[in-house]
Amino acid sequence: MEAERLPRGVRRDRHLKLGSGGLSDVEWTVQLLQLNHAGEHACLRTTGTMAALDGLESEGLISHDDADVLRRTWWLCTDTRNATMLWTGRTNRADVIPDETYALSGIAACMGRPANSGQQFASELLGAMRRCRTVAERLFYGTEVAKE
Repeated sequence: MEAERLPRGVRRDRHLKLGSGGLSDVEWTVQLLQLNHAGEHACLRTTGTMAALDGLESEGLISHDDADVLRRTWWLCTDTRNATMLWTGRTNRADVIPDETYALSGIAACMGRPANSGQQFASELLGAMRRCRTVAERLFYGTEVAKE
């Protein structure tokens, strides 16, 4: 699923776009399912990832639980990316989850969380990305279409 390469020195679990369970995993999984099913389901003929994900769920092509994991992780990664740009003022590293507690706390604060919750926020984000990767791998590579 990861055609693009991670920037040198960035750990796979710390990249919001290209890392395991990041934005690309959600987008590529949704796009593959669109390619497989849009011929029969007009609601999948859309360019929006969330609209297509809603369509996949409403048509029963993926379970509510799987759609929820993909949706929540996509939004969490997107919000984190935006908050990182706000906190750092730099776009060139907005996809990298920092290791430093101070930076994590600042990003969390930009997202409306308590300023001292950086480590808790990072744990939540990384956990969501791990769950997303599990769902994405099953849907992308697996043989089952829906989990009920």
